[in-house]
Amino acid sequence: MLNRSVVNSPSLHIYLKIRSWLRLVLFFQALEENQFFQAHFTLYFEEEVVFIARKQVVLVSCNMMMVCSLLVRIFHPKQGEAQRAEKDEKERFDPTQFQDCIIQGLTETGTDLEAVAKFLDASGAKLDYRRYAETLFDILVAGGMLAPGGTLADDMTRTNVCVFAAQEDLETMQAFAQVFNKLIRRYKYLEKGFEDEVKKLLLFLKGFSESERNKLAMLTGILLANGTLNASILNSLYNENLVKEGVSAAFAVKLFKSWINEKDINAVAVSLRKVNMDNRLMELFPANKQSVEHFSKYFTEAGLKELSEYVRNQQTIGARKELQKELQEQMSRGDPFKDIILYVKEEMKKNNISEQTVVAIIWSSVMSTVEWNKKEELVAEQAIKHLKQYSPLLAAFTTQGQSELTLLLKIQEYCYDNIHFMKAFQKIVVLFYKAEVLSEEPILKWYKDAHLAKGKSVFLEQMKKFVEWLKNAEEESESEAEEGD
Repeated sequence: MLNRSVVNSPSLHIYLKIRSWLRLVLFFQALEENQFFQAHFTLYFEEEVVFIARKQVVLVSCNMMMVCSLLVRIFHPKQGEAQRAEKDEKERFDPTQFQDCIIQGLTETGTDLEAVAKFLDASGAKLDYRRYAETLFDILVAGGMLAPGGTLADDMTRTNVCVFAAQEDLETMQAFAQVFNKLIRRYKYLEKGFEDEVKKLLLFLKGFSESERNKLAMLTGILLANGTLNASILNSLYNENLVKEGVSAAFAVKLFKSWINEKDINAVAVSLRKVNMDNRLMELFPANKQSVEHFSKYFTEAGLKELSEYVRNQQTIGARKELQKELQEQMSRGDPFKDIILYVKEEMKKNNISEQTVVAIIWSSVMSTVEWNKKEELVAEQAIKHLKQYSPLLAAFTTQGQSELTLLLKIQEYCYDNIHFMKAFQKIVVLFYKAEVLSEEPILKWYKDAHLAKGKSVFLEQMKKFVEWLKNAEEESESEAEEGD
């Protein structure tokens, strides 16, 4: 017989409780083996004793049930994990029910896109948009889930309330764009999924009809214009097969037309520049057609002259950068001026670069090859010595009055921006005059009305005596000419 103190001890109570729980667990196991979830039973928990009946269920202790659940997992870990995995797998890869719900709702709303937007807004609270984003966007664009390649399975449910089944005009696509805008503003987490969807759709272009491609192009252009999509999605158009068959270029025509219609070419240029795509547009064509001439002809004939001009300008800018880079390398190597001049003239001809542009590039390159002295009284002497060396190179590209004036403006700008050169301006101009890089007429024109506002008073004062000398020399020459006549 147990001592009263032993009977009333907490240790014994804990022991009895655990024993009762273990018995309960064993009972659960037995029921589980006999279709546990169909059984009905009752639990009564009263002062450490567990009574089990088969017809009623009363759960008195939550702690007890948590322990039982834990112990069941210990007894049958693999079985529990398998059931959970099977359930998760089914939820992850079975979007059919989600599709049916969306299509049923779209069918009920009909072609009223305002009603469609409201339905999608409300459904986001009930349906798992995050998990089934791809299915959702497939339905809104194509009418149902897309198989690899962009086809709709014949046995799948589909709806006509979608982009591909709509009318092929800009107004209708603008209305659909509003549906996507509202949906993504309401559920921000869909942003990334929508971009991925559009990238996928662009890769599927060959699987769509011409009309479907046109609608998608117009919609994409509108969404790019209003910022719903990032221009990086256009990378999909550089797919080799799409480019080879001319699909990318044809799609780009419709896309850029709707984009420019919503904004303008400057806004398009900014968006392309942000994703480093401003110099890649010619890649919409096969390698043997990647020329400014072909691009310009193709898009001009399609009614996109502004895009053609933009690409031509971009090509020129790229050629200028490449020219300056190569020029600096040739100078640093000490290549002969005759070789440098020959190279520059070839680039001018090949890329249609003007002499005014070239002389500005040469000036910039010449001034960037030296580590200039920080002392104002010494930098002028250093500059004269350096520029005297490069005078023949500059003289080769100042054969026009406008080129000379361009050089004068570049010298003024440089001396103003680099404060140590403020007093060197007049000395540089005189040097170039003596070296026949600059002539009287452009210098006098610059002094009179063609100068910049930067440092105007300082530089005009520096040039005053030299300009007076030029005027007197010009008058003397005219007098001598008259006497000769």
